[in-house]
Formats: sequence, C-alpha cells, structure tokens
Amino acid sequence: MKIDVTSFDGQTAGSIELSDEVFGLEPRKDLIFRMIRWQLAKRRAGTHAVKNRAEIARSGKKLHKQKGTGGARHGSARAPQFRGGGRAFGPVVRSHAHDLTKKVRQLALKHALSAKAKDGGIIVWETAELAEPKTKLLVSSFAKTGLENAIIIVGGAPQNNFVLAARNIPKIDILPVEGVNVYDILRREKLVLTRAAVDALEARLK
Repeated sequence: MKIDVTSFDGQTAGSIELSDEVFGLEPRKDLIFRMIRWQLAKRRAGTHAVKNRAEIARSGKKLHKQKGTGGARHGSARAPQFRGGGRAFGPVVRSHAHDLTKKVRQLALKHALSAKAKDGGIIVWETAELAEPKTKLLVSSFAKTGLENAIIIVGGAPQNNFVLAARNIPKIDILPVEGVNVYDILRREKLVLTRAAVDALEARLK
C-alpha cells in the first residue's frame, strides 16, 4: 500500500510503501473488541468496597428474646436487613484484569492499524518537530489540513517543542511508538505516523 508523506502543514514530502502484513489485513472486529476490553479492564482501579456485617461497629447482642414477641427471630443488628447494618454481597477490592496472550495482543494491533488504513484514516508525516513551542502555529497548520481529532505517533521520544505546542489542543494526543495501543488508535479519527514510527512499527510487528 502506497501513501503520500507530508509535513504537518500539508506540504508533500514524497511517498512511502506500507507493509500489507501490518497495514493491509482484513480487520477482525472480534480481535479488536477483545483487546479493548483487556485494556479497559486492566486500567480499572478496583478500589470500590463496602462494609459487610463483620465490619460494622455495632453491638452483636440479640435484639430481643427468641419467643413471645410475635416478630422474627433476629440475632444481630449488624444484619443487612437493618438500617445501619452491613451490606450483603457488596463489591470488594479486587483486580479486574484478565489474561490475553501476547500473540493475540500483537495481532489485534495489526488489525487496528489495518482498520485505520482501510478507512483512509492514516496520515504519514516526515517528522513531528517545531523550531519553537508555539500552539498558534500548530493550530493554523492543522486547520490547513483539516486535522481536528488525531493521535500522533512518533518514532523515539517526542520532541519537547512539539509536545508543548500540542498539549493545549483538544482531541490531539501524542505518543512514542513504544506506547501505541489499540484503544487510543480507535478513539481518534486520524492516526498520524512519522516515517520513523512506520519503520519501527513494521520492524516490531512483521
């Protein structure tokens, strides 16, 4: 698959051949769904909790005598049916993470990249660098190319000037190629890759 290489202000800087092994697969929704579910489950804190009847600070004395009252045979005010009692079957602190093999995760990333390529959502830049950290300059450049909702993947560490200029622009994310993931790719309309990022992804996923 051949695609034009541009600068962030829209000027053409040649072309690049994208590997069909990484960007040319027929996207499988089931793999992508499994990967997103794995990512979102892993990031959950799991710190939700309630007090059960054993943790309530309340007397355990029997409420009233066993017989003769005409009422139920209650034994403790900590029971869930009483106001101020413990919660029955409430949430406890736990991890929501589940296993997903490395091969499946790698394949899901290929299919996410292929889905973007199939929809025409991939843009390749020569570099993502600025001479000075000016947000106004970047906004005007993005306006020329119609870039409003995108994730920008760079090879290596992102340039500091570019990060400072882009961090106040809504719906624009910047990640190093090591941090590329299925969820962030699909939550943005456009996937912007630098030439170095394309080379790194193909070397990693082939």
